[in-house]
Amino acid sequence: MKTYDVAVVGGGPAGMMAAIRAAELKKNVVLVERNDKLGKKLLITGSGRCNLTNTADTTDFLKKFGKKGSFLRSAFKTFSNRDTMEFFKSRGLDLKVEEGGRVFPVTDDAGSVLNLLKSSLRESNVSVLYNHRLSHMDVLGGDGPSFKLNFDSNSFMAHRVVLATGGASYPATGSSGDGFRIVSELGHKVVPLKPGSVPLKTREKWIWDLQGTALEKVGLKFKRGKKKVASGEGDLIFTHFGVSGPGVLDLSGSVVQALEDGEVQLFMDLKPETGMEALEEELLKDFEAHGKTYLKNFMKFLMPNRLIPVFLELVGVDPNKSLNQVSKKERNSLLNLLKSMPLTVTGSLPLKNAMVTCGGISKREIDPQSMESRICSGLYFAGELIDLCAPTGGYNLQEAFSTGYLAGESAAGLDK
Repeated sequence: MKTYDVAVVGGGPAGMMAAIRAAELKKNVVLVERNDKLGKKLLITGSGRCNLTNTADTTDFLKKFGKKGSFLRSAFKTFSNRDTMEFFKSRGLDLKVEEGGRVFPVTDDAGSVLNLLKSSLRESNVSVLYNHRLSHMDVLGGDGPSFKLNFDSNSFMAHRVVLATGGASYPATGSSGDGFRIVSELGHKVVPLKPGSVPLKTREKWIWDLQGTALEKVGLKFKRGKKKVASGEGDLIFTHFGVSGPGVLDLSGSVVQALEDGEVQLFMDLKPETGMEALEEELLKDFEAHGKTYLKNFMKFLMPNRLIPVFLELVGVDPNKSLNQVSKKERNSLLNLLKSMPLTVTGSLPLKNAMVTCGGISKREIDPQSMESRICSGLYFAGELIDLCAPTGGYNLQEAFSTGYLAGESAAGLDK
């Protein structure tokens, strides 16, 4: 039966990086992928442009993963965002930095990132097996290989294994959660899976009239009662079921967690760049200067046209009033709604529609210095399989590259 030094299961970014690193260290490496091609999920990241990392410093990177972020300190030290950028640039792929420190290939094509990783696998002499779905894994004793990997049609041996099978979001790409079943069979605890970076459902019916309407750089504050759940600023898109867009996705992980205890209120600040008092002064001046203008016509300077009738109905002011007919009380109502337009969040789309899987293998059962299992010697983990998730912006892909690199290095025998 064929035996490898290192077997990497999962042909996403974490798995490819693990295989490349282990092979660079002169190990006989096989990369096993259940699909007929590598990197299917990678191709849809960043809307097909592949936001492969972020320029943020290590401290900010760790904060993006919340209380769990410190687990990644060794992985980011071993292979940082700077190392990721150098990895791609040194192999001929130029990069560019966009708003918020997001790093993309200059090609604006995730395919160019995948092609570079595939060429690196070839150059490192990694064997790649396609259409191989791991059914179960046997842990062997004795002085020989540590594992027997069993597939539908065949089996092989490996001294060490890196599991990088991904989460359970976008199952059509191969991330169907197989890895969670396999590690559970080996005795690992799996923290319950939840969607991260996912669109949110709302109760209000008026959003139906706004589906497809976008708000740029809107302030977002999620609360339950008086307690703040999450806040930030970013683009929002109304959908037929609720809200989506980068700003919503970035905060959705905290919101999904809070939704376990009931509904969450979202307050949208349509003018986050202007404080309440300053905006009040601006409105007063505009109303005085353009007194004969109809309110519905004036509102186009404050929001997209499709939002105007909904907004004015919510505030309860006649859209056909001229500005000089609007009372102080009505103007204050307009002001308050501009700064705090409410929606009731009732849930989210399911995990299969999320960009990221939150939950996974408990970090307590993984050595952060090596990514090795504390339960099963010789078994390593990388990527979305681990109980870690961050907002959009290149952070999750960097986590995949960093943990993949460290796991591959450790599996090759360079444990810290």
